[in-house]
Amino acid sequence: MSQPTPLAGLRVIEFTHMVMGPALGHILASLGADVIRIEPMGGDNTRRLLGSGSGYFPMYNRGKQSICLDLKSEAGVGVARDLVLGADILVENFRPGALDRMGLSYEKMSEANPRLIYCSEKGFLPGPYESRTALDEVAQMMGGLAYMTGPPGRPLRAGSSVIDVTGAMFGVIGVLAALEERHRTGKGQKVVASLFETTAYLVGQHMAQFAVTGKPAAPMPARISAWAIYDVFETQDLPVFIGVVSDTLWEKFCKLLGFDELWADESLRANNQRVLARDRVLPQVREKIATFTRAQILERLEGTGIPFAPVSKPEELFDDPQLAVGGLEPVFLDDGRETKLPTVPLEMAGLRPGGETHLPQPGRDTRAVLEALGYEAETIENMIGSGAVGAL
Repeated sequence: MSQPTPLAGLRVIEFTHMVMGPALGHILASLGADVIRIEPMGGDNTRRLLGSGSGYFPMYNRGKQSICLDLKSEAGVGVARDLVLGADILVENFRPGALDRMGLSYEKMSEANPRLIYCSEKGFLPGPYESRTALDEVAQMMGGLAYMTGPPGRPLRAGSSVIDVTGAMFGVIGVLAALEERHRTGKGQKVVASLFETTAYLVGQHMAQFAVTGKPAAPMPARISAWAIYDVFETQDLPVFIGVVSDTLWEKFCKLLGFDELWADESLRANNQRVLARDRVLPQVREKIATFTRAQILERLEGTGIPFAPVSKPEELFDDPQLAVGGLEPVFLDDGRETKLPTVPLEMAGLRPGGETHLPQPGRDTRAVLEALGYEAETIENMIGSGAVGAL
């Protein structure tokens, strides 16, 4: 076994689109679960998104099987129901009530399959907003994350689908907890994760700051940092982040980069003193760091324990030496080109999770999945011919 497969033997039926639901399914597939993705006839529209959406499908749908069903037809819904009846886990992230209207509600499916864990990824948990449609950006705006990310008066969403992906992670946590409980009770349950409440959890530190201090947290570009040196600095060529987060590291920082005068100032030896003197300290630090190249700064800080980071672009991560050690896995795109994309960021028993390297074509696995359900070959072909199911 070259990859950890702790979820081997578990069957997941996935009714999803966009990011949140597919990301949950991708994590489960990477951990060894058998994930069957239900797509509409012709394939999920997420496959055809342009611009910022063009990476959604290849990133979050590796390692899955694909079956195309017309869920407006009785036969298509019948196949979906048969799949769910034999499943351990159902994952869906469509609008509230969408699966209910097809007869695939949690109540009906759990009555027929009491061991089923039914995971719904929604915009909101039960409450006044639960019927609203939400997106990652909606949650970031409502939940205070966009306010904290942009400069004052200019809310700015984070630079990735951070709430979709984190919401998927909470969904996985809920599913795994439900599986553990099923080991004891023999019964499944419904699990719901959401975008808005996920955002609130992420900004909870700022809510707690207000509770502790009585003062609202300032947006991150205008925040008062807990440390004097905790910022992005310009060098001769490329920017670098440096964080000096202890008094011991302050001594190292001064000696490594030649801040003899700052180290000689005993009024700056304690962190809180440096924070209060930040307006005096930072200009001197910026001026000095600007005389180095980024490579020179990185070389001096490597191995010192001082937190630092080059400010990288996503496309630069393809060549990152850390990710080269199991952090990227090969993926063949729909047009046949090979690339590498991030694996699930875990190590288990010394092994990294991973999945199948080819993205599933729409309906690629329809015949095999139906045969495994016990459908006769003639029945399968008749269903394909009628348009109830789609297959390559």
